[in-house]
Amino acid sequence: MQVLYLNMRAAGNRILVVDSRDQRREPPAAAAVRKLAAEHEFDQMMWVLPAQDPADVAAYRVFNADGSEVEQCGNGVRCVAWMLAREGTESAPFRLASPAGQIEAQVLGGSEFTISMGAPKFEPAEIPFIADSASPTYSLDVEGGVLDVAVLSMGNPHCVLFVDDVENAGVAELGPRLEHHPRFPSGANVGFAAVRARDAMDLRVHERGVGETLACGTGACAAVVAAQRLQLVDDPVTVTLPGGRLVVSWRRDTVWLTGGAELVSEGSMDI
Repeated sequence: MQVLYLNMRAAGNRILVVDSRDQRREPPAAAAVRKLAAEHEFDQMMWVLPAQDPADVAAYRVFNADGSEVEQCGNGVRCVAWMLAREGTESAPFRLASPAGQIEAQVLGGSEFTISMGAPKFEPAEIPFIADSASPTYSLDVEGGVLDVAVLSMGNPHCVLFVDDVENAGVAELGPRLEHHPRFPSGANVGFAAVRARDAMDLRVHERGVGETLACGTGACAAVVAAQRLQLVDDPVTVTLPGGRLVVSWRRDTVWLTGGAELVSEGSMDI
């Protein structure tokens, strides 16, 4: 069956948006997703479906290149919003259904979008993370050493380390160890954040099921929320990642992510 796709970029992330609204086809199995990733070289695939709730414009599911399904992708959502906006969706905010709950998207002009990423979750059982109670930071044993980290969910689990500079943060070594740490039953995205000013930070992210990526939208949100809880930054914060810049604001219990989306190519394919 033929489905339409868009190859897109968002802050350096490679996103494949597959439009299955007309066919109402369920996503392929993990092995088929991995094959598609090899062919289209994407970090995440956004599988777009018709909405069940008439208040939603569309629904989507998120898959990493390794075939694993995840709860949310902030950069991928902007690509879905770009596709819908091109179809004539009004500039007023519109709602999408995601595995992590309803989110709101708004076109700011050009290819810039603001996305509501929902409320962060700090209770260990909701992340999920193994701990007796919620805390702004936790101490994790990592191969004989102890690291102080912030842990929260932005629809998916995040572990944030604050470092002096991201260049020497040891992402390749520590990222996989923390992703698979036994206190994260479902794994974790691992962010290495360096605060440069009250309104700016640098960030590198080792993404669960992917490895280090050029950018991670939910990772940027998690890093800013963690920094604000520790009173390290104000609001909003510009987050500089290897793939570009994102702006994060945490207000009225909702985290807002602002950034661009760019079309690279489009076509149709058999799945």
